[in-house]
Amino acid sequence: MRNRHAGRVVLALTAAGAVLAPPALARAAEPLRVDLRADTDRNGTVEVTGTADQDGEDTWSVARGALFLPNIDDDARRCRAALRPGASDAVLARCNDAADTRVNGTADAADLARVRSVPAVDLPDDATGRVQVTAGAAQVRVFVKRAGAWTLVTSQTRLTADELRAGVEFGVEGRDVIRDSRVWDGRAVVRLTVTSAAGTASDDVTLRAAPLLTHHNLQNTQRVLVTEVKGDDPWARRQQSFVRTLQQRAQDAGVTASVVKFTSYGDIWAQDFVEPAYVSMTGPDGRQQAIRVMLRSAQDRPAGRELYARLRGPGIGVVQARGRDMQGWETLNSYGNLETVPPYTHNGRSYPAGRIIMGERRDGSGVRPSSEIRTLLRSQGMQNPLLLDTSWLHVGHVDEFVQFLPADTPRGWRIGVADPKAGLDLLRKAAREGHGGTRMFSVKPFDGMVGPQETIAQALASRKLLADNSLAAARIEANLDILKRETGVTDAEIVRVPALYTRGIDTTVTGTRMPLLQRIGGTVGAVGAVEEHGQQRLLARDGAAAAPTVQTSAYVPGAVNGILLARDRYLAPRQWGPVVGGKDIFTAAVSKAYNDAGMKVSYIDDWYTYHLGMGEVHCGTNTLRDTSAPWWGV
Repeated sequence: MRNRHAGRVVLALTAAGAVLAPPALARAAEPLRVDLRADTDRNGTVEVTGTADQDGEDTWSVARGALFLPNIDDDARRCRAALRPGASDAVLARCNDAADTRVNGTADAADLARVRSVPAVDLPDDATGRVQVTAGAAQVRVFVKRAGAWTLVTSQTRLTADELRAGVEFGVEGRDVIRDSRVWDGRAVVRLTVTSAAGTASDDVTLRAAPLLTHHNLQNTQRVLVTEVKGDDPWARRQQSFVRTLQQRAQDAGVTASVVKFTSYGDIWAQDFVEPAYVSMTGPDGRQQAIRVMLRSAQDRPAGRELYARLRGPGIGVVQARGRDMQGWETLNSYGNLETVPPYTHNGRSYPAGRIIMGERRDGSGVRPSSEIRTLLRSQGMQNPLLLDTSWLHVGHVDEFVQFLPADTPRGWRIGVADPKAGLDLLRKAAREGHGGTRMFSVKPFDGMVGPQETIAQALASRKLLADNSLAAARIEANLDILKRETGVTDAEIVRVPALYTRGIDTTVTGTRMPLLQRIGGTVGAVGAVEEHGQQRLLARDGAAAAPTVQTSAYVPGAVNGILLARDRYLAPRQWGPVVGGKDIFTAAVSKAYNDAGMKVSYIDDWYTYHLGMGEVHCGTNTLRDTSAPWWGV
């Protein structure tokens, strides 16, 4: 409590020297005292006795200080009207619970951060109070609870002496997430001022907007997201089969909620146009009060509009961060290029909510993810993005070579990483044992397409394939060095998963009409092919030339590009590798790598649906994860 202007009682003396106390000031034998409190200890209760919520009320840190939520969900489903055909992205983004000056029902009220005044029982009868937001006023609203209803606090709002004597409850909501800490760092200062003939006194409390946080793999999967394409052609039916299998695999792993299906735009890369995130604070019941926030990619990508129709509603909001430097479908702005290291502390730096990794091109092009996205993520003050080198990848996403797996170890997690050396070793071993003539791929023909025809021996004879994997191995190790330096992870905490990369995509095209959504171009169209070290490379319809520097993608379906369905359940793309002695040698080796790390592996076929488009299971899916643990690490 800080009484900035403590007013003293005015004493009137009679000629005889007697002290007269007017009736209106009879209660005011002491200076006015004002004590405003918020939930600084984050236990869900604003305590008006003791000092638990008085200490540190003017400061804020990761571990302590009052929070409020950016109230950007749609608890009453009022925003359906904004979904009319042709509505602009700006119109879609503007509608949420913080867009009006009302509290939209009990669910909306639960999103308000509570602030209370300590009952001031000795106030004089003429005392009145007013509330101001002295910092962050443009970003927050304050409501006062009167007769069980919430009313917006304005410059005209006055609190009566009776209200102040009983103690007043306020609710604070944020109007947006923190976007740029140089413009607004998320802090709001609420001041209660009490005035009477006895003088004036005031007290402040500081709150901060709960940071927008991305999920990490130690948070349990609660729901899976995927695009389901429409149509009855062979490719559409195959993709629909993928969705059905995905639902079954999720149920088998204990994810009971139905799969969320995006159906309006046919953009099959559900990992790329949205990053599920969340904001949370402790609610009155002591549990986390969370709002899920769907972070739309900084791309000219219509599928992001479906987030408003399919997901926005009670407890779920959408944030657009579409910067001026956004360039069409720039692949680095896809969220397959955003993963989160689980919580860690290393070299005196702590990341209790985990840390974001993203890829950039260190090939002289200077291409990075959108500066607006990077600024937004950095401004939360919690998960400062770490940039890795993905210039050696055609698509350029971190999920193409690295992942994070729960582990029963002191750290609580391991790094899973693609291992091209192990992939080549599998082929060399098979060749030494006399299986060089075995086909590299066991994938079955589909709709006029047959799998690559090269043998193990032919693959090993390809100088380009060997060079591609030498490059991939070197770049992966360089990125691992960064992760080990930043996190303290040791070699013993790294799970190496056999993989192979190529500067081409593997298929033979024989007159197919398969529609394929190219991840880097954003177009749907026919597929062309060009020879590349004994296999085929898919081209966009315009037949664009290859990049001037070598860029690769998965040759065998990338096993690390799968999804964690439960702490010990992992879903990987079916490998379709060489079959030796009745067993797919890549499937066996991948399963062993995950089994040794305590994971049970299941597989799903994504060859024709995602692999040929330079992506895998992870690229085509997304997950909503548990938000019940305090992000500050208590």
